Amino acid sequence: MIDVNVLLQLAKTFASLSLVAIGGANAVFPALRQAIVENMAWMDDGTFLQLFAIAQITPGPNVVVVSLLGWQIAGLPGLLVATVSMVLPAAILAFAVGRIANQVAGSAGFKLAQKALVPLAIGLLIAGGLDLAIAAPGGWFISVLVAVSALSVIYTKANPIWGMAASTIAALAVHYSGLVQLL
Repeated sequence: MIDVNVLLQLAKTFASLSLVAIGGANAVFPALRQAIVENMAWMDDGTFLQLFAIAQITPGPNVVVVSLLGWQIAGLPGLLVATVSMVLPAAILAFAVGRIANQVAGSAGFKLAQKALVPLAIGLLIAGGLDLAIAAPGGWFISVLVAVSALSVIYTKANPIWGMAASTIAALAVHYSGLVQLL
C-alpha cells in the first residue's frame, strides 16, 4: 500500500533541497542525510551511505542518489516523486534565471553573482565530504579515507571513482594486515 504521507514528505524534502543544491545533489548531502536518516528515520546511516556509494559509481548525473533514496523509502512511487521533486523546481528556476541572465549577462552585478556562487558550491561540497567522513562506519580510519578522497576529488576534479577505488584498496590492505579493525 502506498503511503501518501510519505510521498508528500518526500516531495517536500527533495523540492526544498532542490532549490539550494548549487553544485548538484552532492552539495546538499549533509541536509539530505539529516532529513532522511536523522529527522524522518527512513533508513540508517549504513543504508544511506551504501546508496550514496552506488550512485557515485553509476554513470550519469549525481542526482541518481535521489532516485535510489526515493526507491529505498517508497518503492517506484518514491523513486518518481523524489526524482521529479529534486529536478523540477531547480529546472524551473534555472529556466527563469536563464531568461533573465540573457538580458543582464554583461552587467557587473551578474558577473559578481556568478563569482559568488563558486565558493558557495565548493563549501557545500566540502561540507558534504566532511559529513560523509563523520557518518562512515569503521571508525577513524574510514573517516580519514573518506575525507581525503572527498578533498582530492574537489581539488583535483578527478573522477570520484578513483578516490573510491584508492580508499577501498587502502581499507582492505589495512584491514587484512591487522593494523586497524574496520568491521
